[in-house]
Amino acid sequence: MTPLPVSQTTARVADPGPLGLAAFALTTFVLSVFNAGLVGGAAQPVVLGLALFYGGLVQVAAGVVEFFRNNLFGALAFCSYGGFWLAYWHIGAHPEFFESAAPGLKAQGVGVFLLGWTIFTAYMLIAVSRVNIGLTVTFALLFIAFVALTAGDLAGAAGATRLGGWFGLGAALAAWYCSFAGVFNSTAGRTVLPLGPRRS
Repeated sequence: MTPLPVSQTTARVADPGPLGLAAFALTTFVLSVFNAGLVGGAAQPVVLGLALFYGGLVQVAAGVVEFFRNNLFGALAFCSYGGFWLAYWHIGAHPEFFESAAPGLKAQGVGVFLLGWTIFTAYMLIAVSRVNIGLTVTFALLFIAFVALTAGDLAGAAGATRLGGWFGLGAALAAWYCSFAGVFNSTAGRTVLPLGPRRS
């Protein structure tokens, strides 16, 4: 029996980057509004829905598509930060885990959690410097935000947390710009909104 021929064509897959960046930007923006002290903390649980569905599941889905497109950086970034938001949702949705903890222990635990993400963001910042200026600015602002938020929880410094919130807002705005540039340039069929040159 003659084997069936293998198709040499592959389905064209749309760029998931603008979607992943939009999911990251919106979720980061909402949480950062609370961290910066612009809105009372009593309303902060509103972030949990975004963390689970948009920042979490949608961003992970964008990362999986990046694997199929052979974009290692995009796959690692979206799947990892999607995982961050899923973990954030789990922590916020299960406060009973900390009910028997000593005062300040939850903040220390969250501080260690954020420290790990600070380290991850540091080496992703080094890697993204080879991609374009827009994403480099986004990761630089995010790195500073993580440093400040980590210090805020580990040292109990509310001022550092507020500073982290402001830098988080900057990272969200930069990510939104990169997302907008990606989708607008795609629909326009040419580069209208620049992201900066790719470094060799």
